[in-house]
Amino acid sequence: MNRRRSRERSQRRTASTAVIFVVLQGFATLYFLGDGIDDLVTELQSGIGLEAIMECVIAIALLAGTILSARYTKQLFEAARRSDAALDVARGAMAELVDARFVQWRLTRSESDVALFAIKGSTISEIAELRGSAEGTVRSQLSQVYAKAGVANQTMLLALFLDELIEPLVKDQGPFSVPNT
Repeated sequence: MNRRRSRERSQRRTASTAVIFVVLQGFATLYFLGDGIDDLVTELQSGIGLEAIMECVIAIALLAGTILSARYTKQLFEAARRSDAALDVARGAMAELVDARFVQWRLTRSESDVALFAIKGSTISEIAELRGSAEGTVRSQLSQVYAKAGVANQTMLLALFLDELIEPLVKDQGPFSVPNT
């Protein structure tokens, strides 16, 4: 949960920075456009010089860059939102899969807690510390989980879940195809 909050704060800072730079670019664009138009109007009577033309061309290029930057920033925000939504769906799918397997295996509440920590990659000592249990108790509970799941160790337990989540992707790709990137 802390990683998610940290990621969200980082995304907000990045978004704020991008918006600030696009706004500053916008102000610079307005300034140079106004200056270029003022120079053109002033020089209309005496003849338009190369400097005034260059200022206008640069101002137009800056305007195009600002518009492109704003559009690109908006596309990045939309892509980030889509990625977050997909990640939420994946988290939900994993949570549903874990819950379904724990019910299927008839795990007790304690076994479910220990199994979840094991799936997250925690060691026996970490699980014991997190649960306020003895390491021997955790080992015993993990043995029960492994037996009920039909696996021999933590890696195989995790592989059960990964196989179920990845299997639809593998079926879609076929045996000899290269995944789309």
